[in-house]
Amino acid sequence: QVQLVESGGGLVQAGGSLRLSCAASGSIFAIGTMGWYRQAPGKQRELVASITNGDRTNYADSVKSRFTVSRDNAKNTVYLQMNSLKPEDTAVYYCSARVAVTTAPLRSSDYWGQGTQVTVSS
Repeated sequence: QVQLVESGGGLVQAGGSLRLSCAASGSIFAIGTMGWYRQAPGKQRELVASITNGDRTNYADSVKSRFTVSRDNAKNTVYLQMNSLKPEDTAVYYCSARVAVTTAPLRSSDYWGQGTQVTVSS
């Protein structure tokens, strides 16, 4: 009923920038917290950044001051602006969102996108 689609990943040199987008669609009644996670080969999935429906943000220490998470509620979209990229940022980035669907009874569940690859070369 709900789909999250990420876009904007790719290959960049160290020091470069990328902007990731994640658009939610489907039977959406309301969207709560949205966020970005990443997983590198051989590592656990980790929270990169999140943003509440009140625009309160949270960042991993490793990306704070370099990444900025934002959202456009009119477009049901969350963004991750990534600047000063480092090779250690290389990972598959996943979008997540807490979504209340239109189907009764009203309830919220977490949904995930398929992931987008970000590769930062030295």
